[in-house]
Amino acid sequence: MKVGIVGLPNVGKSTLFNAITKKNIPSENYPFCTIEPNVAIVPVPDSRLDVLGKMYNTKKITPAILEVVDIAGLVKGASKGEGLGNKFLSHIREVDAIIHVVRCFENAKIIHVEGSIDPIRDVEEINLELILSDLESVNKRLEKSQKSFRGGDKKLGAEVELLTKLKEVLESEKPVRSYNASEEEKEMIRGFFLITSKPVIYCANISEVGSTNNMEAENVAKLKAMADGEGSEVIVVSAKMEEELCMLDDDEKELFKEELGINSFGLDKLVVAGYDVLGLISYLTAGEQECRAWTIVRGTKAPQAAGKIHTDFEKGFIKAEVVSYEDLVGLGNYNLAREKGLVRIEGKDYIVKDGDVVYFRFNV
Repeated sequence: MKVGIVGLPNVGKSTLFNAITKKNIPSENYPFCTIEPNVAIVPVPDSRLDVLGKMYNTKKITPAILEVVDIAGLVKGASKGEGLGNKFLSHIREVDAIIHVVRCFENAKIIHVEGSIDPIRDVEEINLELILSDLESVNKRLEKSQKSFRGGDKKLGAEVELLTKLKEVLESEKPVRSYNASEEEKEMIRGFFLITSKPVIYCANISEVGSTNNMEAENVAKLKAMADGEGSEVIVVSAKMEEELCMLDDDEKELFKEELGINSFGLDKLVVAGYDVLGLISYLTAGEQECRAWTIVRGTKAPQAAGKIHTDFEKGFIKAEVVSYEDLVGLGNYNLAREKGLVRIEGKDYIVKDGDVVYFRFNV
């Protein structure tokens, strides 16, 4: 699964990407510093793996991963080809969810393309460009589908009806994700590859964690109020500070967290939120050789979850031995959990839950 980092130029996208990925890519004080998208695979923070690793004295810990893409800054008129325009929009169509970085910090040395700090204006500016781009796509597809439908292809009736509804949504300057689609319609919408159908996490970029800057606090509050209205999440980060922190070792980071009085950095929250907004969960496997988190879509049944390890596991699925992470850690021993009746035998219809520790039995 892939998330894209987007926003206006000079809002901190590349700085945030550096912090997430520990990559030293350019993040300069001018628009379009990023031309081609930068891509990285990043681990999803999961403290459960460390606990299981110690319990099993494991040789290897493998977390779940997320693909993160740093996409060039969008400007007004992008839907008409301004700035990097169509190139930007083609890159963003390829991601599954969007991390929208919004500048909430004041810094006279860093140019803002609009000349002032206004998070709501910035969000609306980008959203409008994405809506206009989607409207163009919907109009083209609707015209083609209507022509085929009138020509006798009655299978396209449902598509024409849905596209007509989405056109009305977009013409009212609302994103496709605001449309209350049925499950059948959601499946169809996925096939349209519309940008505004993708889930969004807003990233409020401030100067530093614990800042007492009233202007920044007001900007973050405005952004949160707007996001609440559309059912989206806001994560507050200081991209510059976290870029510097990513160079520290784990012990130094822990000391820094204690000094700031926080449980986790915004960066970890952002990666976890990106994983969650895609509807993903992790089940766990644990042993002396490896403790690992496996990524599945929420609602996946046991055989398909087993197939993430190897296709043979799915083909020859017999059963799954399942214990919850909490029960296993609470007793500190798998055999003891089995004796206490906490290890369950589950069949083909079992829906795997986040944090399940699973051992699959199969026969090929």
